[in-house]
Amino acid sequence: MGRVTARRRAQHMTADTAVARPETLVVEEPLEIRVNGAPITVTMRTPGSDVELAQGFLLTEGVIGDRGDVLAARYCKGAGPDNLNTYNVLDVRLAQNVPAPDVDVTRNFYTTSSCGVCGKASLEAVQLSSRHGPGDDPTTVTADTLSALPARLHKAQKVFASTGGLHGAALFDADGTMLAVREDVGRHNAVDKVIGWAVEHGRIPLAGTVLLVSGRASFELTQKAVMAGVPVLAAVSAPSSLAVDLASQSGLTLVAFLRGESMNVYTRPDRITR
Repeated sequence: MGRVTARRRAQHMTADTAVARPETLVVEEPLEIRVNGAPITVTMRTPGSDVELAQGFLLTEGVIGDRGDVLAARYCKGAGPDNLNTYNVLDVRLAQNVPAPDVDVTRNFYTTSSCGVCGKASLEAVQLSSRHGPGDDPTTVTADTLSALPARLHKAQKVFASTGGLHGAALFDADGTMLAVREDVGRHNAVDKVIGWAVEHGRIPLAGTVLLVSGRASFELTQKAVMAGVPVLAAVSAPSSLAVDLASQSGLTLVAFLRGESMNVYTRPDRITR
């Protein structure tokens, strides 16, 4: 398995001095995800939890619905004479009754869900492909519980503490119990890893949970929450307009600017109690 951090030398400068010293950086490497041997996508990620990452990605893209749709997930052998695992190519084998995805459709949908360029078409695509929409989830969360979550996520981000270069995502029960936390150089990868954890542990749909992200609430992250059946998505930074639109249409509670005791609740405020 690849390393999560690496050391590089840097020239540290202040107004009075310049000192050469080693710095700890987060590792960024490509991961090619294949389905039944066919390449689906390549994502730049921090090594670790790659099976969770692949399963979370496939669930949020509508390829699988739960762990039962996956037969196996294995690293692929390299092309060199030693034929060792590369740990940068992962093949997911689907169960016999699960149709393989259309590669072109998957690539195109992933692109639009990242940048939100298609607007209404992207919203409709999520509505049509979601198997676990959160609209009917009766979960409620207290404002005090939400307010305490960012500090708990920050404390759990061990690699961020040494590098300052990672996004974090954490899954909580409605009472604030932390279920899983993952870090990655890509914010979407961190969320996929958390959702992949839920896939692996038979927790899909993620009813009665709160998904917290360390950055902003983009359309892409909102889409992933909807696809996994998360009723409450919270972000410490701002949401995008398309994220709010998708949350509104899907019945997802979207909380942003979650800082201290202050927060903005953009959709389904009935789930947040005082």
